[in-house]
Amino acid sequence: MTAVAALAAPSALPTAFQPAQVDYLAILPLLIVFGAAVVGVVIEAFAPRERRHLVQTTLAVVALLAAFAGVIVAVDHQGYTMGLPGDTGRHLFALTIDGPALFMQGAIVLMGVLGILTMSERLGGVGPDAFTASGASTPGSTVEAAATRAGAVTTEVFPLTLFAIAGMMLFPTANDLIGMFVALEVLSLPLYVLTGLARRRRLLSQEASLKYFLLGAFSSAFFLFGTALLYGYAGSVYFADISAAIGSGPLAMNGLLIPGAFLVFVGLLFKVGAVPFHAWTPDVYQGAPTPVTGFMAAATKAAAFGAILRLAYVGLDTARWEWTNAIVVIALLTMVVGAVLSVTQTDIKRLLAYSSIAHAGFILVGVLAFDRKAISAVLFYLVAYGFATIAAFGIVNLVRQSGTEATHLSQWAGLGKRHPVVAAAFAFLMLAFAGIPLTSGFVSKFAVFSAAIGTGGATGTVLAVVGVVCSAITVFVYARVIVLMFFSDPPADQVVSGASAGVGSPFAASGPVAVVTPSVGTTFAIAVGTMITLALGVLPSALLDLADRASQFVR
Repeated sequence: MTAVAALAAPSALPTAFQPAQVDYLAILPLLIVFGAAVVGVVIEAFAPRERRHLVQTTLAVVALLAAFAGVIVAVDHQGYTMGLPGDTGRHLFALTIDGPALFMQGAIVLMGVLGILTMSERLGGVGPDAFTASGASTPGSTVEAAATRAGAVTTEVFPLTLFAIAGMMLFPTANDLIGMFVALEVLSLPLYVLTGLARRRRLLSQEASLKYFLLGAFSSAFFLFGTALLYGYAGSVYFADISAAIGSGPLAMNGLLIPGAFLVFVGLLFKVGAVPFHAWTPDVYQGAPTPVTGFMAAATKAAAFGAILRLAYVGLDTARWEWTNAIVVIALLTMVVGAVLSVTQTDIKRLLAYSSIAHAGFILVGVLAFDRKAISAVLFYLVAYGFATIAAFGIVNLVRQSGTEATHLSQWAGLGKRHPVVAAAFAFLMLAFAGIPLTSGFVSKFAVFSAAIGTGGATGTVLAVVGVVCSAITVFVYARVIVLMFFSDPPADQVVSGASAGVGSPFAASGPVAVVTPSVGTTFAIAVGTMITLALGVLPSALLDLADRASQFVR
């Protein structure tokens, strides 16, 4: 009987309805965050305007903390869920709740708490200071001015952020390509909107949002095209089926396997800003509201690398010799381009954007080691980088000149003499990004590079050596910022002109550069991010042990 006839035969069809098997305690964190996001939409529609900010912020923070408690509960409920039970095969379940998935979910919700707190900063206003009062209005129009005078608040950013977090939590747990694509869109669409809601430099923000949306749509198309090719190769979109088909499939079908695998990786590598899929990163990081940039740089990278790990280690593991060389080239380019181009940046947000690109390359070095210790190193790196990044962008959001964020490097000259505590915290975070000892960055880089050398063979050694060289290049970049803050004087009379700001400076503002007084929430977020960066550098063993215990995928 042919395959087509077998599919058409009545005996091949189910004779009775089979309910899906769902372990609700395993998916409790997802249910909490999705439910809170929906409740936030209802609150936005019915709650009085003057109360929305407090209610939305409280709801988001409480929901994320409850979701973290749900992650702890789900530890005892690991396995496959949301699929057909019995003898139909475990690979027909939509979600996999295992160590890496739960580790990433816990990290994402905790980073989400800090992200929400920085987004809620009002600086004495009635709504979140970083967001426009009327996102649909033309920048600088009378409609926008009227909304500001009326006290309009953009509190819809909180349910949007919760939806994005829910998609991020779903991303590394997806057990098939279709589920992974749904998670990709759920996390991406709110970020496209949030990117375009900056209160200041609105045109730059809207341009960044449009670029992010268009390039994100292209990356999603690549992902779907790759999914179609892999389905044609394996006859299934489930990772276990794809892995089994690779082990037993004919070589003649590799014409579908290799392009399909590469196109799916393109969709995922876009989200982490890997070269050559990085073009959106500096523009979006610069144009988005600064708290959104910090949240996006930390949580999105964690979720995307969680998905990359599952695809590489579970779905395409048996064909890694076929596609690894292409990812090795991408990792090398990502490290080199991110490190070298960060040297030329004069805007602090663009500098951190290229730093993020370089860090994506460093993490890819760990992914390509194909070892359990490499998985734990990648998990540790994502947590260390995420908390440091949110704290760094939280500080950037507080440095102002004439009411506008002072993002040009020349505006940071002498900041350490006038605001030593804030400048010292930012300098410490820069040292962490550089990988200086006694910071989480040093432990992170040491873990991924040692894993690459230990199990990656000659290729891993080359990647580690290039990674060390690129890290040395970035040390100059971060040291330049520190020197500027502590060993340089600000322009005369605190005036930044085109000449003093440097060639091509977008600023012609006057007035002193100062650090505005933050709220308790922002202070807490920056302090926690900085302390975690220090703690993971001095005493990293607890998180390393946790990451090691969580590094086993369920197969």
